[in-house]
Amino acid sequence: MVTLTKTFDVTRLCKASRRRGLKFNMLLCWCVCKAASRIEEFYLSPQNGKLYKYDRLVINMVVENIKGGLDFCDIAVTDDLERFNADYIQLTKTTSQTCQDFLDDDAAKVGTSAVTGTELDCIVNQYGVINNPFLAWGKYRKGWLKTTLPISFQFHHVQMDGGHACRFLNNLQDEINRL
Repeated sequence: MVTLTKTFDVTRLCKASRRRGLKFNMLLCWCVCKAASRIEEFYLSPQNGKLYKYDRLVINMVVENIKGGLDFCDIAVTDDLERFNADYIQLTKTTSQTCQDFLDDDAAKVGTSAVTGTELDCIVNQYGVINNPFLAWGKYRKGWLKTTLPISFQFHHVQMDGGHACRFLNNLQDEINRL
């Protein structure tokens, strides 16, 4: 596994969140989906010594459940922000309340983890068993004119190389800027 960390300008994301009344993490996940969906390597998944290609892509969320534990839910990638937001709200709420994972094993996954209890510079999470790309972030940092957020991006080198990863990170900043 390889981990890259980049600090993103999320000023527009914060403004869009406040202006539209949408959750910041949902908007960031939607931007991640849009950026990843434009790179073919995200549809590949190394498993058991083989490389599988999928037709669909989902983003995997870590959800705190009502018992204080963690569960996972997969949300389908879509270009439609309203649809993604509705799915995000419904699936994270259901996962939280039922304390059960909601997983789509027939799609390639982009894993995420929002550890927003503090500002973090980097998160490294060596999976070992799970090989899908993984993004993690902490709390964003407000400045005078700009709000920033360091994001760690981990990927399996069999799935993609540094060039693909850098293109994804640049695409992610572009999607944030378009919001």
